[in-house]
Amino acid sequence: MAGGPGGSGGGVDSGSILWTIIMSAFAAFGGILFGYDTGTIGGVIAMTDWLNTFGQFNPEVGQYLPANDKSLVVSILSAGTFFGALLAFPMGDIVGRKWGIVAACVVFSLGVGLQLDTRWVTFIIGRVIAGFGVGLVSCLVPMYQSECAPKAFRGLIVGLYQLAITIGALLAAIVLNATKDQQSHSAWRTPIAVQFAWAFILGGGMILLPESPRFLLYKGREHSARLALGRLLQKPAESAEVEAECLEISAALEVERASGTATYIDCFRNNENKYGLRTWTGIMLQGWQQLTGINFIFYYGTTFFKSAGITNAFIITIIADVVNTVMTIFGIQLIDRVGRRRLLLIGAVGMCICELIVAVVGVTTGHVQADGSVNLPAQRVLIAFVCIYIAFFAISWGPVAWVITGEIFPLAIRAKGMSLSVASNWLWNFGIGYATPYLVDKSTTGINGVKTANLGVKVFFIWSATCLGCFFFTYFFIPETKGLSLEQIDILYRESTIVGSEKYRKRMLAENETFTHHTNTGDKAVRRTPY
Repeated sequence: MAGGPGGSGGGVDSGSILWTIIMSAFAAFGGILFGYDTGTIGGVIAMTDWLNTFGQFNPEVGQYLPANDKSLVVSILSAGTFFGALLAFPMGDIVGRKWGIVAACVVFSLGVGLQLDTRWVTFIIGRVIAGFGVGLVSCLVPMYQSECAPKAFRGLIVGLYQLAITIGALLAAIVLNATKDQQSHSAWRTPIAVQFAWAFILGGGMILLPESPRFLLYKGREHSARLALGRLLQKPAESAEVEAECLEISAALEVERASGTATYIDCFRNNENKYGLRTWTGIMLQGWQQLTGINFIFYYGTTFFKSAGITNAFIITIIADVVNTVMTIFGIQLIDRVGRRRLLLIGAVGMCICELIVAVVGVTTGHVQADGSVNLPAQRVLIAFVCIYIAFFAISWGPVAWVITGEIFPLAIRAKGMSLSVASNWLWNFGIGYATPYLVDKSTTGINGVKTANLGVKVFFIWSATCLGCFFFTYFFIPETKGLSLEQIDILYRESTIVGSEKYRKRMLAENETFTHHTNTGDKAVRRTPY
């Protein structure tokens, strides 16, 4: 989708920064939709009344949810989000970023309503439709934020999307803990129905916000774009500041248009703009984020902690969510200070070590003994390092992956590239969510028996290895983009190597290279003039 997140994010004076941050950060509320659902379904499938309604009875284990049904109900939302993310391309270009998000809230609400039914098929269809809405939001929100945020705070603002995800998961854990002991349908219907409020707040709030000025300029609606920029900058539409920002965005837009209309095939071409490298980087980055194993904790944490012999698994889940939320608040403040690339490297190493410790301790002393007893010191070590692992994720791969996805694509393929990248996230999310019960759960017998790998805590050996892969992927494929405008990132990709990006970034900032001066759409792309 040409005309995705773009623009410099520069040209905002100090008097308008607070208002700009408030307006673009509000869109991050969309993250609550996904975060809350993620936290909700993990607790709902462990509730007695829900199991009595949708589960099956086995004389050996009592009422339970078979591995195949557990895989389906947890992961099917991600199947919907996959297609929602792909269709964010035409949605965002046809109706715009703002109204696309509003429409996504309506779709999401329909899916939530269907999940209140007691029929299995209706419940599953509801999760697919809700996932479709979440997929649209997950792509359109970072687009809107990247297009409206000043460059000095873009990492912080886009990182707020991940913070909203963690807050949603924490709210879900609190609501679940409050309703888990109810012996009626309200035990699980109440947590699900709360999602109507999140959709209403996001959709209603977006109606009051301006459309993305970059989208409006791409559509040739210059007057509307100036009005939108005026609201973001808190300046008159005819002011010099608005004029300068329009010129900067328009210059980059003309450069991209000179090379023709980009298609999905163009996203994978290795031309001078390095479209192919950027697209595969976005796709693989979102895949590696899922391969950190984080959603194992938030999808199956409650049932996993129960199987490990922890008496109040719901409380441990709340603790994990609190750690995730608090450390995300801390982490998003580091994005524009420490840098994207460095945070990803630090996070990958930290998660790798923590998960290796969890796996070793769990295999040696942390499992439930034959007589039903547990090693309390070992369990405390497990919980502690799971929380430390979550903390490393929260300051790095959680928010930074979304920030980079909104930054690395040039204007001509930005929305297409983002939709492909975010769809990759949901595809891996679906695969991991579906496969995990088959990897972790114990095999069952009888008429409803399911054969599984029964890895249990050994699955953390897999997550530790994938986090090591995250480190090497970051080192060779993720450039440092801290402090650069979206147009300057285009220049970085054209002129620098990945490993040498930090050095080139510093030189670019020192010389203040920009698209605004001496653009020439008749030749390759742009003549850069430092000033």
